[in-house]
Amino acid sequence: MRDATELGASLYLPATRLDLLEVVRGERLSEVRSVIFCTEDSVRLKDLPFAIENLRAPIRALTSASHQMRFIRVRNPEVMRKVLALPGIERLDGFVLPKVTRSALSEYLKLLRGTGHLIMPTLETKEVFDEREMIALRRVMDKDGVRERVLSLRIGGNDLLSIIGMRRPRGRTLYETSIGQVIARLVTTFKPSGFNLSAPVFEYLNDIETLQREVEGDLAHGLIGKTAIHPDQVPLIHACYRVHATDLEMASHILRDDAPAVFRMYDSMCEPATHRNWARNLCKSASCFGLQQGADANSLAA
Repeated sequence: MRDATELGASLYLPATRLDLLEVVRGERLSEVRSVIFCTEDSVRLKDLPFAIENLRAPIRALTSASHQMRFIRVRNPEVMRKVLALPGIERLDGFVLPKVTRSALSEYLKLLRGTGHLIMPTLETKEVFDEREMIALRRVMDKDGVRERVLSLRIGGNDLLSIIGMRRPRGRTLYETSIGQVIARLVTTFKPSGFNLSAPVFEYLNDIETLQREVEGDLAHGLIGKTAIHPDQVPLIHACYRVHATDLEMASHILRDDAPAVFRMYDSMCEPATHRNWARNLCKSASCFGLQQGADANSLAA
């Protein structure tokens, strides 16, 4: 079973691109851990028929042996119906579902009956601002047959800002806008029930410093994975996901069967009863992304 940690920085590619077959074959963007072929916002409505047809050859070329995870972001249930009819679609890892509400999720799940596809529902509608509605959505996803499909919940930061008539200001992370408190609430609503959440896109390509600060904020909120809009963002995001050696050593000691109930290490209190989940997650990150080089003991990993 795939783990959400493997997603890393997910790169969105419009389904109208003419190099998708090269991507699937590993001839382009092979360093990206997960790619999402998009038929939604990045494709004009008049180009949608071409986008669906353009997916035919890449889908046929998919192999289960690839290290890369491949998803299609469908535009609506009708587009999913058409995509599910493409030869080779059973080898696709899954689907990103846009603008998910309880009713929309129900439509998608009906189409996916009898398949093994994973899903990544995107939280980006006005319902996200209603805590009761998010709790109700969690209950739907917590049912047998649904939970196993949910690899991660994606947070649509730009869509949420649009709903309140805003755009992220330059030089500001999402956590420095009113959406920051919404993300924090989504974490406390879904993560205690075992659902992973991945972080929104950072849309400015020439501001590395703010992107790094935002990824630090993502990690501090427990978000695993981040949407990337350009290949240049991928190594920057993955560099932030690397684990400091001292943190990995502490995590390894916390997970030992003979670990003391409480012990001191690198001037930190380590308490296996409360730190075990952190330690497990950190070891997964280290396995996927490696260790930081030359960083201080204040790890970005959380």
